[in-house]
Amino acid sequence: MHNLIFLDDLNGADLDPYVRLNEAQLFHALEPDPGLFIAESPKVIERALRAGYQPASLLVEEKALTRDLADLDHEMAANQTSGLGQTPIYVANSKLLRQLPGYNLLRGALAAMHRVKRLELADFLATMPAEHPRIAVLESVVNPANIGAIFRSAAALGIDGVIVTSDSADPFYRRSSRVAMGTVFQVPWTYVDAKTWQHAGIDLLHQAGYQTAAMALRHNTVSIDDPKLTAVDRLAIIMGSEGPGLKEATIEQSDFTIKIPMAPGVDSLNVAAASALAFWELGNRVAE
Repeated sequence: MHNLIFLDDLNGADLDPYVRLNEAQLFHALEPDPGLFIAESPKVIERALRAGYQPASLLVEEKALTRDLADLDHEMAANQTSGLGQTPIYVANSKLLRQLPGYNLLRGALAAMHRVKRLELADFLATMPAEHPRIAVLESVVNPANIGAIFRSAAALGIDGVIVTSDSADPFYRRSSRVAMGTVFQVPWTYVDAKTWQHAGIDLLHQAGYQTAAMALRHNTVSIDDPKLTAVDRLAIIMGSEGPGLKEATIEQSDFTIKIPMAPGVDSLNVAAASALAFWELGNRVAE
């Protein structure tokens, strides 16, 4: 039996995660425990549930209630999770939900979900495949849409894990997870403190047996289709911020500086587009 709570307004404190808390406040909402994030749309919610994330509550549009709950119950049963049980499920009509920013993107359902504690970098690297692992490092990538697009490409093109510096956008931001179509819950990832990354990140990757490939424009670059890159056993592909790109120290410490061959007159691509091409060339793609 579902714990349905029908709403006449959005004033209750229990609705703060949906109505009044911004992304940063959600992140810190349950300190010292990991905070909350909002999953938008049934598909994103289903992928979060499939990955084992637990809902604190749901907010569902009344006209989509039966369909959405049936889909979510089926997803939880298929993954042998305990079901929605007494999880509060707030139900509101479309007129009320139009008060929420971005209502037209919601597609009927929202879920406030519990975050989990992220692994330290060394522990995260130890979880990667023993043979031929491919990971991506996102240094100071601040646009949530780019983060989401990169994760979607990582999931599709054989990237085993993603490391995100703490000054990047959060992969669990609403826009990130929406653009990623929920693949932020599918690809293993962790944070590394931006200062730790700056002073010791490349060394930590080297200690774990990785060679590093920095995507940057330099005179001594290697094309992403160079056979010596695919021959590397453990490879970390490092991408930088949308404007200035990678920090100079990151480039200097990397084993390779790599580029995407382009037509004359164009020297760079958006980081999300560049990641897709790099992952296609260097990821562990499943054979057709």
